[in-house]
Amino acid sequence: MEKLNFSIDFYKNNYILPAGENKFYITDKTPFFAVEDVKFYLNTIPELIKISEKEFQEKLEEYISNISHKLEEETEENIESVEDILQGSDTPVIQLLNSTFIKAIRTNASDIHFEPFKEEVLIRFRMDGVLHQIDKIPTSMYSSVVSRIKVISKLNIAEKRLPQDGRVRIKIGNKEVDMRVSTLPTVFGERVVIRLLDKANKILTLKELGLYEDDYKLFESIITKPYGLILVTGPTGSGKSTTLYASLLKLKTPRKNILTVEDPVEYQIDGISQIQVNPKIGLTFASGLRSILRQDPDIIMVGEIRDLETAEMAIHASMTGHLVLSTLHTNDAPSSITRLADIGIEPFLIASSLEGVIAQRLVRRICENCKTEVKPSEEEKEFIKKHLNIDKDFNLYKGKGCEKCLNTGYKGRIAIYEILKIDEDLRSLISKNTDSKIIRDYALKNEMRTLLQDGLRKAINGITTVEEVLQVAKS
Repeated sequence: MEKLNFSIDFYKNNYILPAGENKFYITDKTPFFAVEDVKFYLNTIPELIKISEKEFQEKLEEYISNISHKLEEETEENIESVEDILQGSDTPVIQLLNSTFIKAIRTNASDIHFEPFKEEVLIRFRMDGVLHQIDKIPTSMYSSVVSRIKVISKLNIAEKRLPQDGRVRIKIGNKEVDMRVSTLPTVFGERVVIRLLDKANKILTLKELGLYEDDYKLFESIITKPYGLILVTGPTGSGKSTTLYASLLKLKTPRKNILTVEDPVEYQIDGISQIQVNPKIGLTFASGLRSILRQDPDIIMVGEIRDLETAEMAIHASMTGHLVLSTLHTNDAPSSITRLADIGIEPFLIASSLEGVIAQRLVRRICENCKTEVKPSEEEKEFIKKHLNIDKDFNLYKGKGCEKCLNTGYKGRIAIYEILKIDEDLRSLISKNTDSKIIRDYALKNEMRTLLQDGLRKAINGITTVEEVLQVAKS
């Protein structure tokens, strides 16, 4: 199929359509300027084939179908093609990259950063949410490194002035890892960031998320509602997708029809139909959600509510007998309600559809291999007792640093949660006022545990440190 030179709307609205090389279908309704645009674009006089309007509509539908199939095949090919990096050449550049990828996977890094500066290029890994410098390479070698990354991720090697995004699946032995590549031109060269997604990592269950028993029961009571909207909120990289997948595993039964629309589909779950967003062919969250509603779903998961159209459809679906799970980018649970109102959703619709909001952050776990007990300072004691409303004495913990945690004192991460369940009094309050402070005050009076409180509870139980909690939660 030839390249799509004009938008579908141009062809549809102007009754002109490609019919082959330098050939176009037209009808009696085709305007003069449309033919002139085609002539200008091709720099030649095309052959025009006049057909009826009915024939044109049939040809247009066939053309759109062929274009969509081609784009889907290209996307599928890009995702499914696997680059076995251990079977590459022995050139220094390829050896360097292979070594970097292997090291990143062994250390469970989530991202690899290549950062060019005047004298050198830094290689940094993001491990447990924190960047660590791993290596340096000479600037003379860097352009070859970037070219190699572009080759395996199917990016344009010649384009160095514009940002590019690509993806590739690499294979190291029996392990397959998805890589999402982003390049960005800077003063000293192209900066490259690679997100790694290990396909071998298993999806956590609800019991493995790090919820205390009381929070687990509250969470379970929210997600097992027969219908309504449930939101998981937090910044990028706070584990929202992991929580949603764990929720779907809990809800999955042969008697339920579960569909998702995601960007990207991070993990594939047997028994759940998952849709990958593809803006190139017009498959957005909103259009995907619209199509899902025609598939007789019981439970729907929408990767993210980004705009009014998606929000309206999610609210509509939740009010017509479906359980809808989605995410928002907000700082805490109560501000999610304000965010929906800011997008354009009427407060009474929020009040009647929303069942619960789960805000979360990730904190680093203390390394179990080098964990030691420490006495809290008087300030720490006072601070923790005030926020947790406890009188008893306690000790804190920290990691001394060892080989297993690369001398950081931390290994792995765990989520801290703030769970807001919507009751009838809160619905009444939301329908009258969506001010997050008023909602928060009400929730706190009804014993909602904040992110800070959940984090401090994990700190005195030896799971994380007070410093980690204070970095992600407001006091």
